[in-house]
Amino acid sequence: MLLKSFLVKKEWVDYNSHMNMAYYVLVFDQALEVALEKFKMGESAAKDLNRTTMVVETNTKYLNEVRIGEEVNVHMTHFDHDKKRLHVKMEMIEKSKNQISASMEWISLYIDLGKRKVTEFEDEKLEIMDKFIKDNKSKFLSNDLQFSSKLKK
Repeated sequence: MLLKSFLVKKEWVDYNSHMNMAYYVLVFDQALEVALEKFKMGESAAKDLNRTTMVVETNTKYLNEVRIGEEVNVHMTHFDHDKKRLHVKMEMIEKSKNQISASMEWISLYIDLGKRKVTEFEDEKLEIMDKFIKDNKSKFLSNDLQFSSKLKK
């Protein structure tokens, strides 16, 4: 499921003439924000409700170079949750070659910013995420996941 597209900027490219690893993380993070806003736990929720997510573990694979001026699409290929955690995997696809450039899988915790502590998702958010999973499960891939055992179901 497509989250967002990006054009690789000059400032993202390093002396090896390809996108620097730090910008892969930036791109994946900005793409996930699209989904987090749908789940009512992105930037708006952090500002308005004092609730947000924080990444605690990642696994990134750099598979093919991405260069300046190339366009990449970021797709969510897996999503799951328990009462306090999100499990996400995304792939970055170089558009003109339709080739996977990178993948990133991570675990995020749901945080009450007032206490700076992990908290459980509200029922409304659980319902939104469960509907999202139901509507998109056939598009998700469960192969090659590193963090499936991290959820406490």
